[in-house]
Amino acid sequence: MTDTHPDLLDVLSARLGSQHVIRDPTAMEAYLVEERKLYRGTALAVVRPGSTEEVAFVVRECAEAGIAVVPQGGNTGLVGGGVPHKGIVLSLARLDRIREVDAFNATITVEAGCILKAVQDEAEKADCLFPLSLASEGSCRIGGNIATNAGGVNVLRYGNTRDLVLGLEVVLADGRIWNGLKGLRKDNMGYDLKNLFIGSEGTLGVITAAVLRLFPRPKSRTVAFIGCASPHAALDLFDTFRRRTGDQLTAFEFMPRFALEIVLRHAAGAVPPLSGEHEAYALIELSSPDPEIDLRERAEAVLGEALEAGTVEDAVIAASEAQGDALWHLRESLSHVQRLEGGSIKHDVAVPVSRVADFIVTATQACEQALPGVRVCAFGHFGDGNIHFNLSQPVAMEKAAFLNQWERFNRIVHDIVHGLNGSISAEHGVGLIKRDELVLYKDPVALDLMRTLKGALDPHNILNPGKVLALEADLPSALPAGS
Repeated sequence: MTDTHPDLLDVLSARLGSQHVIRDPTAMEAYLVEERKLYRGTALAVVRPGSTEEVAFVVRECAEAGIAVVPQGGNTGLVGGGVPHKGIVLSLARLDRIREVDAFNATITVEAGCILKAVQDEAEKADCLFPLSLASEGSCRIGGNIATNAGGVNVLRYGNTRDLVLGLEVVLADGRIWNGLKGLRKDNMGYDLKNLFIGSEGTLGVITAAVLRLFPRPKSRTVAFIGCASPHAALDLFDTFRRRTGDQLTAFEFMPRFALEIVLRHAAGAVPPLSGEHEAYALIELSSPDPEIDLRERAEAVLGEALEAGTVEDAVIAASEAQGDALWHLRESLSHVQRLEGGSIKHDVAVPVSRVADFIVTATQACEQALPGVRVCAFGHFGDGNIHFNLSQPVAMEKAAFLNQWERFNRIVHDIVHGLNGSISAEHGVGLIKRDELVLYKDPVALDLMRTLKGALDPHNILNPGKVLALEADLPSALPAGS
């Protein structure tokens, strides 16, 4: 690829309007740096089509010119998946229409640039729930959620994004448009094409619209914050709630002592939820579409038994919606406050639910032994086995020196995950940061099949090259800046 392609950019400007082909370096800056500022990319321009047809035009013109296309939604990803390496950034932000809400069919059809919170709000207007919920929901866009198969706090009850998608509209690498926008629960007409693109991180096609599943809106809700003696005790509590409350258990979030300490230290409005300190904490939510059901009473019964059994050391149940929101604030603030404690080496992993506590204890001990003073912040979603195993730098250590340990800690943590038959990428994707790790832990046959699919759907490797799979020599480094 060459560094400038004025003819191509002029052609794109003529179709989209010059204001939607951004060439000014200052105006492009926000599109070149990812959320955690670990990577900074380069691009010829940022292109902002306003329709599926314009996306197809852009991709077709870039394919003919041999120019890479990096699809980007809200640019809130955490693995470098949306960082460009030359080529153009294809921003989907202008594709932000709600096309249809069918409350009876329990579906909503939206364009890829819709902000997740807007989709949630539109569903609520129809007295429905779109359950995908994560910390960046006010800025992330649904196309990126689908492209990374995002998880979030409600996977336990409703599943990953993959489970919420019924149909897709996708622009292929040659500019053709595949219209798979069907709101069907059963469709066995050949291969399930949509699942090729969900979680593919823009490497197989550009998602432009989707038909999403809706659910009955919860009318009753209770939230509790619980102190436990250990991760194993917290896992026992999860099992008790799962058995006693079934699908009323919407969320079960785990936090270690260090996580709550830094939230209370840095998060505005955060107050201690319990009178004492504990080694492990759980935040749970029960919900139901039945407004008559007394979920607080059910939570009290389960927690009472757990207190008697010694599984729980202390607990508080929210007495109002506001108190429930305040308890959730403790969990939702965690991602933000970690950066205030210095450098953070992050791992987004999954193990079988039955092994979650074993993983946390084993990996914590291994990391503390490898670097005395390292502060382990292992938190996440017990219900689906997804743990964000993050490491905050030792207090007296320089940030750059700590981040230089990233590859070393990858090996420690990922080897343990692999030994438990887990995954080194749970809900954030592979992107750039885990691309080379994938080769170490993914089944070789699976990798070969992935390369075959990539070659079939994107034979010239123009869609988000260098992400997920390493297929060419001229690739950006997979290691974060400073490591």
